[in-house]
Amino acid sequence: MKDLFSLEGRVAIVTGGNSGIGRAIACGFAGMGADIVIAARNQTKTTEVSRHIEGTYHARVLGVKVDVRQERQIHEAVRQVLDAFGRIDILVNNAGTTIRKLPQDFTATEWDEVLDTNLKSAFLFSQAVYPAMKKARGGKIINIGSLASIFGGAKVAPYGASKGGMLLLMRSLAVAWAPDNIQVNAILPGWINTPLSLSVRKSESGSDLIESAIAKRTPMGRWGEPEDLQGAAIFLASRASDFVTGVALPVDGGYSAQI
Repeated sequence: MKDLFSLEGRVAIVTGGNSGIGRAIACGFAGMGADIVIAARNQTKTTEVSRHIEGTYHARVLGVKVDVRQERQIHEAVRQVLDAFGRIDILVNNAGTTIRKLPQDFTATEWDEVLDTNLKSAFLFSQAVYPAMKKARGGKIINIGSLASIFGGAKVAPYGASKGGMLLLMRSLAVAWAPDNIQVNAILPGWINTPLSLSVRKSESGSDLIESAIAKRTPMGRWGEPEDLQGAAIFLASRASDFVTGVALPVDGGYSAQI
Protein backbone atom coordinates (compact mmCIF):
# COMPACT_ATOMS: atom_id res chain seq x y z
CA MET A 1 0.00 0.00 0.00
CA LYS A 2 2.82 2.44 0.78
CA ASP A 3 3.94 2.21 -2.86
CA LEU A 4 0.72 3.98 -3.84
CA PHE A 5 2.08 7.15 -2.24
CA SER A 6 5.73 6.70 -3.21
CA LEU A 7 7.26 9.38 -5.43
CA GLU A 8 10.47 7.44 -6.09
CA GLY A 9 11.85 8.26 -9.53
CA ARG A 10 9.50 11.22 -10.02
CA VAL A 11 10.60 14.77 -10.82
CA ALA A 12 8.53 17.56 -9.26
CA ILE A 13 8.60 21.26 -10.06
CA VAL A 14 7.31 23.52 -7.28
CA THR A 15 6.91 27.17 -8.23
CA GLY A 16 7.50 29.51 -5.32
CA GLY A 17 9.02 26.49 -3.60
CA ASN A 18 11.55 28.37 -1.50
CA SER A 19 9.18 29.50 1.26
CA GLY A 20 5.84 28.88 2.96
CA ILE A 21 3.49 26.28 1.49
CA GLY A 22 5.72 25.66 -1.53
CA ARG A 23 8.71 24.85 0.65
CA ALA A 24 6.66 22.46 2.80
CA ILE A 25 5.32 20.65 -0.27
CA ALA A 26 8.81 20.38 -1.78
CA CYS A 27 10.07 18.85 1.47
CA GLY A 28 7.12 16.47 1.61
CA PHE A 29 7.77 15.29 -1.94
CA ALA A 30 11.48 14.84 -1.23
CA GLY A 31 10.62 12.77 1.83
CA MET A 32 8.63 10.45 -0.45
CA GLY A 33 11.55 10.02 -2.83
CA ALA A 34 11.02 12.66 -5.53
CA ASP A 35 13.68 14.77 -7.18
CA ILE A 36 12.82 18.41 -6.60
CA VAL A 37 12.96 21.55 -8.72
CA ILE A 38 12.57 24.83 -6.86
CA ALA A 39 11.40 27.44 -9.36
CA ALA A 40 11.49 30.92 -7.83
CA ARG A 41 13.02 34.38 -8.14
CA ASN A 42 14.99 34.70 -4.90
CA GLN A 43 18.15 32.69 -5.53
CA THR A 44 19.45 33.10 -1.97
CA LYS A 45 16.32 31.54 -0.48
CA THR A 46 16.31 28.84 -3.16
CA THR A 47 19.90 27.89 -2.35
CA GLU A 48 19.11 27.65 1.37
CA VAL A 49 16.05 25.44 0.78
CA SER A 50 17.92 23.28 -1.72
CA ARG A 51 20.70 22.61 0.78
CA HIS A 52 18.14 21.78 3.47
CA ILE A 53 16.34 19.29 1.24
CA GLU A 54 19.56 17.67 0.03
CA GLY A 55 20.91 17.36 3.57
CA THR A 56 17.68 16.19 5.18
CA TYR A 57 16.14 13.95 2.53
CA HIS A 58 19.17 13.12 0.35
CA ALA A 59 17.15 14.07 -2.70
CA ARG A 60 18.45 15.59 -5.90
CA VAL A 61 17.48 19.25 -6.06
CA LEU A 62 17.69 21.78 -8.86
CA GLY A 63 17.16 25.46 -8.14
CA VAL A 64 15.93 27.40 -11.16
CA LYS A 65 15.71 31.18 -11.10
CA VAL A 66 12.54 32.18 -12.91
CA ASP A 67 10.07 35.04 -12.92
CA VAL A 68 6.82 33.12 -13.37
CA ARG A 69 5.25 36.14 -15.07
CA GLN A 70 7.62 35.76 -18.02
CA GLU A 71 6.77 33.11 -20.61
CA ARG A 72 10.30 32.96 -22.03
CA GLN A 73 11.77 32.33 -18.57
CA ILE A 74 9.23 29.58 -17.91
CA HIS A 75 10.18 27.73 -21.08
CA GLU A 76 13.86 28.15 -20.26
CA ALA A 77 13.24 26.74 -16.78
CA VAL A 78 11.45 23.71 -18.23
CA ARG A 79 14.36 23.18 -20.63
CA GLN A 80 16.80 23.22 -17.71
CA VAL A 81 14.73 20.65 -15.83
CA LEU A 82 14.60 18.32 -18.83
CA ASP A 83 18.34 18.73 -19.38
CA ALA A 84 19.03 17.88 -15.74
CA PHE A 85 16.52 15.08 -15.13
CA GLY A 86 15.14 14.05 -18.50
CA ARG A 87 11.53 14.12 -17.35
CA ILE A 88 8.83 16.10 -15.54
CA ASP A 89 6.20 14.15 -13.62
CA ILE A 90 4.68 16.69 -11.23
CA LEU A 91 4.02 20.42 -11.37
CA VAL A 92 2.81 22.41 -8.38
CA ASN A 93 1.60 25.88 -9.37
CA ASN A 94 2.16 27.55 -6.01
CA ALA A 95 3.81 30.92 -6.75
CA GLY A 96 1.61 33.74 -5.60
CA THR A 97 1.28 37.27 -4.35
CA THR A 98 -1.42 39.58 -3.06
CA ILE A 99 -2.17 43.27 -2.65
CA ARG A 100 -4.93 44.32 -0.26
CA LYS A 101 -7.06 47.36 -1.13
CA LEU A 102 -10.67 48.17 -1.75
CA PRO A 103 -11.58 47.52 -5.41
CA GLN A 104 -11.87 51.19 -6.33
CA ASP A 105 -8.29 51.82 -5.21
CA PHE A 106 -6.49 49.27 -7.40
CA THR A 107 -4.48 50.35 -10.41
CA ALA A 108 -4.41 48.33 -13.60
CA THR A 109 -0.72 47.65 -12.95
CA GLU A 110 -1.49 46.16 -9.54
CA TRP A 111 -4.28 44.04 -11.01
CA ASP A 112 -1.91 42.70 -13.67
CA GLU A 113 0.81 41.98 -11.11
CA VAL A 114 -1.48 39.75 -9.05
CA LEU A 115 -3.22 38.04 -11.99
CA ASP A 116 0.02 37.44 -13.88
CA THR A 117 1.81 36.03 -10.84
CA ASN A 118 -1.00 33.81 -9.59
CA LEU A 119 -3.07 32.80 -12.61
CA LYS A 120 -1.27 33.48 -15.86
CA SER A 121 1.85 31.73 -14.54
CA ALA A 122 -0.17 28.60 -13.70
CA PHE A 123 -1.49 28.45 -17.25
CA LEU A 124 1.90 29.10 -18.85
CA PHE A 125 3.77 26.60 -16.65
CA SER A 126 1.12 23.93 -17.22
CA GLN A 127 1.28 24.54 -20.95
CA ALA A 128 5.09 24.37 -20.89
CA VAL A 129 5.28 21.00 -19.10
CA TYR A 130 2.45 19.41 -21.10
CA PRO A 131 4.63 18.03 -23.96
CA ALA A 132 6.96 16.25 -21.50
CA MET A 133 4.04 14.79 -19.56
CA LYS A 134 2.26 13.69 -22.72
CA LYS A 135 5.44 12.03 -23.97
CA ALA A 136 5.77 10.21 -20.63
CA ARG A 137 2.10 9.13 -20.91
CA GLY A 138 1.09 10.77 -17.69
CA GLY A 139 1.64 13.47 -15.13
CA LYS A 140 0.23 15.38 -12.17
CA ILE A 141 -0.53 19.08 -11.98
CA ILE A 142 -1.60 20.66 -8.69
CA ASN A 143 -2.82 24.24 -8.49
CA ILE A 144 -2.60 25.88 -5.07
CA GLY A 145 -5.79 27.87 -4.77
CA SER A 146 -7.19 29.51 -1.66
CA LEU A 147 -10.34 29.99 0.35
CA ALA A 148 -10.53 33.08 -1.86
CA SER A 149 -11.25 30.63 -4.70
CA ILE A 150 -14.72 30.20 -3.20
CA PHE A 151 -15.29 33.14 -0.81
CA GLY A 152 -15.32 36.85 -1.60
CA GLY A 153 -13.42 39.50 0.31
CA ALA A 154 -13.66 43.28 0.21
CA LYS A 155 -9.92 43.84 -0.17
CA VAL A 156 -8.91 40.91 -2.36
CA ALA A 157 -10.57 41.55 -5.73
CA PRO A 158 -7.56 40.63 -7.94
CA TYR A 159 -6.36 37.90 -5.57
CA GLY A 160 -9.83 36.34 -5.44
CA ALA A 161 -10.19 36.61 -9.21
CA SER A 162 -6.83 34.90 -9.69
CA LYS A 163 -7.54 32.10 -7.23
CA GLY A 164 -11.04 31.55 -8.55
CA GLY A 165 -9.51 31.47 -12.01
CA MET A 166 -7.02 28.82 -10.92
CA LEU A 167 -9.94 26.62 -9.89
CA LEU A 168 -11.66 26.87 -13.28
CA LEU A 169 -8.32 26.57 -15.10
CA MET A 170 -7.71 23.35 -13.18
CA ARG A 171 -11.06 21.92 -14.26
CA SER A 172 -10.53 22.89 -17.90
CA LEU A 173 -7.07 21.31 -18.00
CA ALA A 174 -8.37 18.22 -16.21
CA VAL A 175 -10.97 17.66 -18.92
CA ALA A 176 -8.67 18.52 -21.82
CA TRP A 177 -5.73 16.40 -20.69
CA ALA A 178 -7.50 13.39 -19.18
CA PRO A 179 -6.95 11.44 -22.45
CA ASP A 180 -3.20 11.99 -21.95
CA ASN A 181 -3.40 10.49 -18.42
CA ILE A 182 -2.57 13.84 -16.85
CA GLN A 183 -4.47 14.47 -13.64
CA VAL A 184 -5.03 18.11 -12.74
CA ASN A 185 -6.34 19.00 -9.30
CA ALA A 186 -6.26 21.83 -6.78
CA ILE A 187 -5.63 22.30 -3.09
CA LEU A 188 -7.47 25.12 -1.34
CA PRO A 189 -5.50 26.06 1.78
CA GLY A 190 -7.29 27.71 4.64
CA TRP A 191 -5.66 30.25 6.91
CA ILE A 192 -2.04 29.04 7.01
CA ASN A 193 0.88 30.55 8.92
CA THR A 194 3.07 31.74 6.04
CA PRO A 195 4.95 34.95 5.19
CA LEU A 196 2.06 35.91 2.89
CA SER A 197 -0.58 35.54 5.60
CA LEU A 198 1.66 37.35 8.07
CA SER A 199 1.78 40.34 5.74
CA VAL A 200 -2.03 40.27 5.59
CA ARG A 201 -2.35 40.24 9.37
CA LYS A 202 0.12 43.08 9.79
CA SER A 203 -1.74 45.16 7.21
CA GLU A 204 -4.92 45.16 9.28
CA SER A 205 -5.65 47.15 12.42
CA GLY A 206 -6.24 44.96 15.43
CA SER A 207 -4.33 42.11 13.83
CA ASP A 208 -4.25 40.10 17.07
CA LEU A 209 -8.02 40.18 17.16
CA ILE A 210 -8.21 39.11 13.51
CA GLU A 211 -5.82 36.23 14.14
CA SER A 212 -7.81 34.94 17.13
CA ALA A 213 -11.14 35.45 15.33
CA ILE A 214 -9.97 33.30 12.42
CA ALA A 215 -8.84 30.55 14.79
CA LYS A 216 -12.22 30.71 16.52
CA ARG A 217 -14.05 30.60 13.16
CA THR A 218 -12.06 27.47 12.17
CA PRO A 219 -13.69 24.29 13.57
CA MET A 220 -10.30 22.80 14.45
CA GLY A 221 -9.57 25.91 16.51
CA ARG A 222 -6.24 26.91 15.04
CA TRP A 223 -4.41 28.31 12.05
CA GLY A 224 -2.82 25.76 9.78
CA GLU A 225 0.90 25.22 9.29
CA PRO A 226 2.54 24.74 5.87
CA GLU A 227 3.24 21.12 6.76
CA ASP A 228 -0.52 20.52 6.99
CA LEU A 229 -0.56 20.68 3.17
CA GLN A 230 1.98 17.89 2.67
CA GLY A 231 -0.38 14.93 2.89
CA ALA A 232 -2.88 16.30 0.39
CA ALA A 233 -0.10 17.25 -2.02
CA ILE A 234 1.54 13.83 -1.80
CA PHE A 235 -1.81 12.14 -2.45
CA LEU A 236 -2.49 14.28 -5.52
CA ALA A 237 1.07 13.77 -6.82
CA SER A 238 1.13 9.98 -6.36
CA ARG A 239 -0.43 6.91 -7.98
CA ALA A 240 -3.02 6.97 -5.20
CA SER A 241 -4.86 9.71 -7.15
CA ASP A 242 -4.65 8.18 -10.64
CA PHE A 243 -8.46 8.23 -11.00
CA VAL A 244 -8.88 11.64 -9.36
CA THR A 245 -8.95 14.70 -11.61
CA GLY A 246 -10.73 18.04 -11.66
CA VAL A 247 -11.06 18.04 -7.86
CA ALA A 248 -10.52 20.96 -5.45
CA LEU A 249 -9.52 19.71 -2.00
CA PRO A 250 -9.90 22.19 0.90
CA VAL A 251 -7.22 21.86 3.57
CA ASP A 252 -8.64 24.40 5.98
CA GLY A 253 -9.44 22.80 9.33
CA GLY A 254 -13.12 22.77 8.39
CA TYR A 255 -13.35 26.52 7.72
CA SER A 256 -15.30 26.10 4.47
CA ALA A 257 -17.54 23.35 5.86
CA GLN A 258 -19.62 25.52 8.16
CA ILE A 259 -21.94 28.45 7.71
